[in-house]
Amino acid sequence: MTGAPAGTSERPGSLAGITVVDLSRVLGGPYATQILGDHGARVLKIEPPQGDETRAWGPPFYREDIAWYYAGVNRNKEVLTLDLRSQEGQAKLRELLVEADVLVENFKPGTLEKWGLGYDVLSVDFPRLVHCSVTGFGEDGPLGGMPGYDAVAQAMSGLMSVNGTPETGPTRIGMPAVDMITGLNAVNGIMMALWERSVSGRGQRVETTLFDCALSVMHPHMPNLFGTGKPAARTGNDHPNIAPYSTYATGEGDLFIAVGNDRQFARLCERIGVPQLVEDARFATNADRSVHREELRAELEAAMLAFEAVALGEALMADGVPAGPILDSAQAAAHPHTAHREMIIEMDDGYRGVASPVKLSRTPATYRISPGGADAVHPVQTTADPQPVSD
Repeated sequence: MTGAPAGTSERPGSLAGITVVDLSRVLGGPYATQILGDHGARVLKIEPPQGDETRAWGPPFYREDIAWYYAGVNRNKEVLTLDLRSQEGQAKLRELLVEADVLVENFKPGTLEKWGLGYDVLSVDFPRLVHCSVTGFGEDGPLGGMPGYDAVAQAMSGLMSVNGTPETGPTRIGMPAVDMITGLNAVNGIMMALWERSVSGRGQRVETTLFDCALSVMHPHMPNLFGTGKPAARTGNDHPNIAPYSTYATGEGDLFIAVGNDRQFARLCERIGVPQLVEDARFATNADRSVHREELRAELEAAMLAFEAVALGEALMADGVPAGPILDSAQAAAHPHTAHREMIIEMDDGYRGVASPVKLSRTPATYRISPGGADAVHPVQTTADPQPVSD
């Protein structure tokens, strides 16, 4: 697929008419503003004179001065260079905010205030502006004002403690989950504030932090803690509450099976030729299976030696049993269902990206500006030091 899905490139998106001034850098903030841009908002990405540091986070490089990392979260944006530490840069930002609906920033708390651009000032000068602030830990409290990064939030929220096995020890999730979740929550908050503004006529501040967002997705580990008083143990790919719900070896390849009820368990056993396991007292209910999960694993993997992971996964899914082979990123990108869902987009300049997962029937996402493309604006840059960000 090139550009946008056929017939959609000229349709206004659901957020057409909304202007976003994006002061954020690195990941959480830029991911949020890319989502807004995909759905029709005009996004003005304001970079410091030295640029967003992720331009250099390669190889691989999309262009000579743009890493694929940067390209992954910065399409559908017009790029301007401003030195906000200068009076000229601050004045230009104010000019842009006159017509803006949303400001997104992830500066370390206190930075914008130092420049006279904090929420307390901007909310008076631009009362309809929705000001979204993404930080590591918030402005106050024991960790208030501290810089935040995805892996640190994973470590301090408990996420890392439940990822991995007893042998590996606490393990970072293999993608920046907290940054991405924070970006999604930023979009949620922005949309809530825009909706409320349609009633009140007033903007407000939207705040989301990496620490808060990391805690918010600790399910079921926080509920289990509240119920038992005991911190969760690392269980690898095993679900702490459900069995069989893990990765299992077949005769060719590994298969993830996610059985959620007794009916699915019976269908699994029938498909792999061991229906007698349903009558085994050790496996009669989910509670029984969870207690005897290692014996269950041995029985299932012995039966699955006669199967191949991809074919068995397809057969189980057809039976109503959630299952799927473990694919790498290249296999996932090339999967026929990825193509069917139009989840990979391409532009004429060689850009490829993952499409918006939100499918709207009348106002679908469109892909109009490639990262750093010809439609982006790049005024002459000057030298300045970067300011700390929160992701």
